[in-house]
Amino acid sequence: MKFFHPDQVNYGAYGDTGHHHLHVVSKYKDGYEWGGVFAMNPGVKTLSEEAYQEMGSII
Repeated sequence: MKFFHPDQVNYGAYGDTGHHHLHVVSKYKDGYEWGGVFAMNPGVKTLSEEAYQEMGSII
């Protein structure tokens, strides 16, 4: 907190497939992902709402 001066710090503990590990993420108001959970893979692509609807109609 003293070094990075974040507005909030998020913590996440994981360990489904191996050793448990902890993520500590500094977050800043109006910054990347403020108000939500931090992304484990920020490069992930999501579809548009129309594309999801089209996929749902195929199933």
